[in-house]
Amino acid sequence: MTPAQQRGLDCDATGKTTNSESATRPHMGSIAAGLGGNLVEWYDFLAYSIFSIYFAKSFFPSDKPTVQLMNTAAIAAVGYVARPLGSWLIGMWADKHGRKSALTRSVGAMCVGSLMIAVTPGYNTIGILAPLVLIVARLLQGLSMGGEYGTSATYLSEIAPPNRRGFYLGFLQVSVVSGQLVALALMLILQHLMSSAQIDAWGWRIPFFVGGLLALFAWYMRRNVVESDVYRASQRESGPPLMTQLFHHWRQLALAIGITVGGTVAFYTYTVYMQKYLVNTVGLSKETSALASTSALLLYMFLQPLFGYASDIFGRRPVLICFGLSTALFSVPLFNALSVTHNPWVAFALSFAGLVMLSGFTSVHMLAKAEMFPVRIRALAVGVPYALTTAILGGSTEFVALRLKATGHEHYFYWYVSAWAAISLLVYIKMPETHGRLLRAKATSSNATRPQTR
Repeated sequence: MTPAQQRGLDCDATGKTTNSESATRPHMGSIAAGLGGNLVEWYDFLAYSIFSIYFAKSFFPSDKPTVQLMNTAAIAAVGYVARPLGSWLIGMWADKHGRKSALTRSVGAMCVGSLMIAVTPGYNTIGILAPLVLIVARLLQGLSMGGEYGTSATYLSEIAPPNRRGFYLGFLQVSVVSGQLVALALMLILQHLMSSAQIDAWGWRIPFFVGGLLALFAWYMRRNVVESDVYRASQRESGPPLMTQLFHHWRQLALAIGITVGGTVAFYTYTVYMQKYLVNTVGLSKETSALASTSALLLYMFLQPLFGYASDIFGRRPVLICFGLSTALFSVPLFNALSVTHNPWVAFALSFAGLVMLSGFTSVHMLAKAEMFPVRIRALAVGVPYALTTAILGGSTEFVALRLKATGHEHYFYWYVSAWAAISLLVYIKMPETHGRLLRAKATSSNATRPQTR
């Protein structure tokens, strides 16, 4: 290795530093814009589900609240179904026209979707048009969210200092959790300042106005970010068409899915489903469950850059192996212990233990995938496997858990989480180490899977 490579700088084939300025000094404004935009998009996307209990009756006239919520949930599912398509469209745009352009359009679409929900009159005013507009708005949100995460991860991996990519990419998951917490905090504020009748009548529109304005600000910030050096370099190189390159990397695409499956099930189990589990199985009150889950998420959020930093020192693969091994071995005993406790503090500690295990995945998985692919197809190749896996396994995790509980076999779900983690663990053990790999403009399928000499 050349001295520059040993220092963690991106170099060309001769060992000369290709982007010395960006390699040694991060573009902090661009990093902030990337992370801030991701936070806003997750806030907007999750605000729909969090506030649906209040706006359902405005769009779906019925004397049965359950029917209203079911209709609203069905439209919420449109957003998840649209995510793989959004990942494909925005990822392809990012690889053809640049990360900056794609990220700007992504947050712009989210802005339009949120403002559409905020200003659309209810069913009593415009009839069937109300739910139709809601569907279009949710479709825009889903397309935006689908392209956002993979493209943000790709962009941040390319502008962060090469020897600290893990640390900086860890903040990507911080922005995800922050978006969820901001939406929950706004709901608590509205509940404190307004009556339920006021929120039902018009107060539910406030979070969507807020989300639209925040997305507009993020759009402005992203217009001023710098394009990544490696992407600009890729545009000066000739190469095969994008789809041809993508086909040549089918093994890496399959590997990316294998990396993702276990973590996706664990993420939706330990972050989304856990609060319901604490109520339905552990027997905690809704208020205590919400407090325990929120407190655990707050602590979990700060773990992300620390685990990312560990991957900068020890490599991506060891951190992922820690996640896969611990989740495969300890998910069943953790849930068994939760199911018999009635102590809120014990429930909190066990919930947080699950999130500690999960951190080995959420902090580094997008970076490990970004480092597997050449620049020309990176955004598309990183985003699509993630979006597909999330749509299939993430969207069904809670259903599987509740279905098994309804049939009296809830303990099967504990093994379900462990099994998917074990599948990914096998992938982690066999995958090459990606830390230290150069994010060059060109790469071939032969060297895409071969670990770099360190």
